[in-house]
Amino acid sequence: MRFNRVLLSTTLVVVALVVQVSVLARLQLPGAVPDLLLLTVLGLALVYGHMAGAFIGFGAGLLADLAPPADHAAGRYALVLCVIGYLAGLVKPDSGQLKSATGPMLVVVAAAVGSTLLYAGVGALVGDTAARHVGLGSLLFTAAVYDLLLAPFTVPLIMGLARRAENDPLAESSGGGGSGTDVASGWLSSGTGLRIGRQRGGLRVKAARTRASRAGRIKGVKRL
Repeated sequence: MRFNRVLLSTTLVVVALVVQVSVLARLQLPGAVPDLLLLTVLGLALVYGHMAGAFIGFGAGLLADLAPPADHAAGRYALVLCVIGYLAGLVKPDSGQLKSATGPMLVVVAAAVGSTLLYAGVGALVGDTAARHVGLGSLLFTAAVYDLLLAPFTVPLIMGLARRAENDPLAESSGGGGSGTDVASGWLSSGTGLRIGRQRGGLRVKAARTRASRAGRIKGVKRL
């Protein structure tokens, strides 16, 4: 991994872990906890690919295993995020841009469900039956819902930062600066019913041109 990848990935993982532990874990929501660390790994893996996704996932999971108030064996969540990061990197878009929201949304749901199942499975092997007492079905459903609601506000931003870090300075100055917007537009404008400002501006310009052409035709008719 290149230095800029390591620096950006480390920064994003540490920030996500701090927010995860200090904010999201204290919301006391029913069922699972929104997994910002998982979404960070997904966003980076969708840009960097499967090998980098596996390394980032392992490092992020290991930090989560060691950070208080972790109450499970070290390496358990590292294994989970390593597998998730590898699998997510296999489906990264070739261009790095999200042209449809459907694919990334399915990736988020599959990752939320898969990570919960894998975490519970590894826990069962080491004698941890907490998931059984809480209710595995409830954990799967709430994990998918929470991560899906949080994903549009995190994954496009993370992918945009990762793509920006990958570009050369000359490439950024020649048009690479809009990469974050491209990622966000691909997530938000397709399948969610939302429209971004650039699209609204284009519609306004088109409407203005239409009105001008109609006015020209009316003036021509009056002169005749």
